[in-house]
Amino acid sequence: MPEEQGIPSGAISAFLTRIKESQLALHSFMLLRHGHVVAEGWWAPYSPERKHMLFSLSKSFTATAIGLAAAEQLLSLEDKVISFFPEEAPGNPGPYLAAMNIRHLLMMGTGHTSDTMEEMMKEADGNWVRAFLQLPVDREPGSHFLYNTGATYMLSAILQQVTGQTLLDFLHPRLFSPLGIINPVWDSCPRGINTGGFGLSITTEDIARFGQLYLQKGMWNGRQLLPQEWVAEASSLQIENGDGKPDSGDWSQGYGYQFWRCRHGLYRGDGAFGQFCIVMPEQDAVVAITSGTQQMQEVMNAVWELLPALKDTQTELEQQPDAAAHLANQLRTLAITPPVIRSFSAWESAVNGQTYRLESNDLQIDSLTIAFSDNEARVTLHDQHGGCQELILGRGAWVSSQVRLMPGSAAPDAIMSSFTWTAEDALQLTLLMVEQPFIFTVGLAFSEQSLTLTQSANISMGEQEPVTIKGRILA
Repeated sequence: MPEEQGIPSGAISAFLTRIKESQLALHSFMLLRHGHVVAEGWWAPYSPERKHMLFSLSKSFTATAIGLAAAEQLLSLEDKVISFFPEEAPGNPGPYLAAMNIRHLLMMGTGHTSDTMEEMMKEADGNWVRAFLQLPVDREPGSHFLYNTGATYMLSAILQQVTGQTLLDFLHPRLFSPLGIINPVWDSCPRGINTGGFGLSITTEDIARFGQLYLQKGMWNGRQLLPQEWVAEASSLQIENGDGKPDSGDWSQGYGYQFWRCRHGLYRGDGAFGQFCIVMPEQDAVVAITSGTQQMQEVMNAVWELLPALKDTQTELEQQPDAAAHLANQLRTLAITPPVIRSFSAWESAVNGQTYRLESNDLQIDSLTIAFSDNEARVTLHDQHGGCQELILGRGAWVSSQVRLMPGSAAPDAIMSSFTWTAEDALQLTLLMVEQPFIFTVGLAFSEQSLTLTQSANISMGEQEPVTIKGRILA
């Protein structure tokens, strides 16, 4: 119970209410105090057993692997980056590239003036290491901060070069297995090196376990998994990235080794669209969150509003049965509700079973067929290479499918989908990717012989206009 660990249930209820009223699109939330879970919830159809894509929260795990490798004397933070890749390095490296070491990669102080990852991923033969080493290094390493996902990839590449193991395989016996993290998944580059700076998928509880390990200064079940000195170094200020003023927000408080410093003396790993592992040493607490939001600062602001309730780290509070029951009900009923505007339309019988050929499009869909039953719709997608997939949608309810939604995906995505009519001649499909932060909304506007398909997403790395595609009934 929260009160047993010195937290009023009402404070956690207020946090959940704030999240709802601010429409911050959380998928999961766990709060740990003194090593105990005091609150946890998943917004259905997200659920505890599902892995969730971490994006850049992966970086903190990569840094941890480097800490473990350094403790085993497999490498030193002072080792020069080019020393690991003599065949990939330029024949005459400039002084800044020659001076770059592992510590510079960890602190995002490589001397680059733009993130290297985009250029690395363009490399025709998939040799991201060589691409990184060929890019200009314009400033002295360690002299300034630049968030650089390519730097984290290089940490993964160095680890694999030294150990002969992927980052994932290296971490299995040293971190994942001891923490009880089962079957983590990590994306790889074309040459089989784990991407490092992104691509890890684990559960919310796994994130919480990782945060608790750092809160306990590397100790887990009586065993020092991670050197205490590493935890202190990785989580402390290694390089300035702003003015550090409280009103400047949580991306200007300094950076450690793939961990961000926060206001209020806290630190965190985080990933795009609101994937958080927040460690609170003074409060003896950890917060783990997964989300699908562009408003990451607002999510953190909501967490910071919990801090006054965590002020007393020792006192057990008097039980508040009504408040505790209210919180338990809130956590039990968290949900993302499928949109329902009109359950039926007269157009349903007209388009039922029809196949529509689409104009050429980036989604690589050649044609689609729609079929309705009492409680479901089935959309059969034919791609431009002759493949076929079926998407199942509930009528105002979530229904599960396994569909390769994004061109180039290595495996089908877990999707919960629903449909509703938004007008007599307009159908809306909502596709929620329950192991990622993305929700796709697909509008189908029908006319007598044709349709107009419009697709939009809840979040994006940049500006993203809705995709519009025309289609006609196949004769």
